[in-house]
Amino acid sequence: MGASVSVPERSVHQFTVKDSSGKDVNLSIFQGKVLLLVNVASKCGFTESNYTQLTELYRKYKDQGFEILAFPCNQFLYQEPGTSQEAHEFACTRFQAEYPVFQKIRVNGQNAAPLYKFLKASKPTFLGSRIKWNFTKFLVSKDGIVIDRYGTLVTPLSIEKDIKKALEEA
Repeated sequence: MGASVSVPERSVHQFTVKDSSGKDVNLSIFQGKVLLLVNVASKCGFTESNYTQLTELYRKYKDQGFEILAFPCNQFLYQEPGTSQEAHEFACTRFQAEYPVFQKIRVNGQNAAPLYKFLKASKPTFLGSRIKWNFTKFLVSKDGIVIDRYGTLVTPLSIEKDIKKALEEA
């Protein structure tokens, strides 16, 4: 359980995901940007603090080449029960999210999204690669390589120094 899976991809830029309305988005459009990928949920005890801080970070660094990619997930106590579009509307209306909120995905198990299989294989934890809960964050370099992984209890603002460092790198 939670064992690493070997994946052929070497960069997040090699993946295509679906936006909240089901249209393909090739992540190569984010080349040259520092990314924070987050599995989000609207009915989690960590929703308020994470979305608020994610929006704050995005507004502060978006003009410096920072992008947040939010992936709604219903795998943890069914805390993202609505449709992908409802999750998008929730983030944009309640938390003024200006960053992309994609289609609902699975982050664990056989049917986990290929992107999340890559992220987990790139940065497993000492407990294995499995995502433990909502709001797990992956910081990704401008060239699409996973820099670090942060668990649910690590607040977005607490990783600001790591974001700034990644933005400063060529």
